[in-house]
Amino acid sequence: MTEPVPAEQVAAFRRFNRYFTRRIGALDEHYLGQDRPLGEARLLFEIGEGAGVSLRELRGRLGLDAGYLSRMAKALQAQDLVRVGVAAHDNRQRTIEPTPAGRVEIGEQNRRSDALVAGLLGGLTPAQRAELTGAMATAERLLRLAGIRVEVVEGGAPDALACLDAYAADLDARFPEGFDKAALVRPEEVSGDAGAFLVAYEEGRPVGCGALRRLEPGVGEIRHVWVSAGARRLGLARRLLDGLEGQARERGLDVVRLDTHAVLTEAQAMYRACGYTEIPRYDDNPYAGHWFEKRLSGEGAGTGVAG
Repeated sequence: MTEPVPAEQVAAFRRFNRYFTRRIGALDEHYLGQDRPLGEARLLFEIGEGAGVSLRELRGRLGLDAGYLSRMAKALQAQDLVRVGVAAHDNRQRTIEPTPAGRVEIGEQNRRSDALVAGLLGGLTPAQRAELTGAMATAERLLRLAGIRVEVVEGGAPDALACLDAYAADLDARFPEGFDKAALVRPEEVSGDAGAFLVAYEEGRPVGCGALRRLEPGVGEIRHVWVSAGARRLGLARRLLDGLEGQARERGLDVVRLDTHAVLTEAQAMYRACGYTEIPRYDDNPYAGHWFEKRLSGEGAGTGVAG
């Protein structure tokens, strides 16, 4: 982010964290009245009642250090709640699964957790509960968005190509006429001085992308703004669009243009809301039904990429 965060907002966030962790008993060595702290209880929940999960997947999902995860797994193993083994398809990959006693403990943990939350919400009216759960959904959405980092990558990088493949598959499913991948930008058009390719990462996974290429002196074109299904409705598409505009400013471009298909009504609405004006056709893209332009001069400089 380019603007400093006000100290009062930092203080408010920290104050809420302190209150919430105390209120739900996160500081208790016997979380939910069971014989383990919150960290081990959360790991047991994530392991679940299924046939097992890899420790590598758990490490990525929970953002844990390998050593810390190993110590918690050993603690659960000592309680006869889990067993650690190797994956059938790859003996280099360790897996963890619940024992019969572990499945019983997970069920009891879920029952106690539900009771804790019901007790907290029970002191509110239905309208207040709706207000609180709505506020929590908003907080989760914004925290997810804040945790996503947007990076400039080479147009031919593996993550860029993977995003374009997913983007093309989405369009092929949505467009009545389908979509031919030959219409995608070439890596050299969106790399180095010629342009830029942005990839959005959530917890290390690419979840969105967008490209910028030069059309003519002073004019750039934004292409392939895409967000994966699991990361939609967070505000990420607007963030990618803002990042691409920032890349255009850095390259001295005064105008950016883009086009979109007639069926992509949500994209059209976003472009209009972000200051784009509809213009006559400027290209021969067979999939385009609407063409837009935005003048960037006088809007101020920006890096275009937020961590």
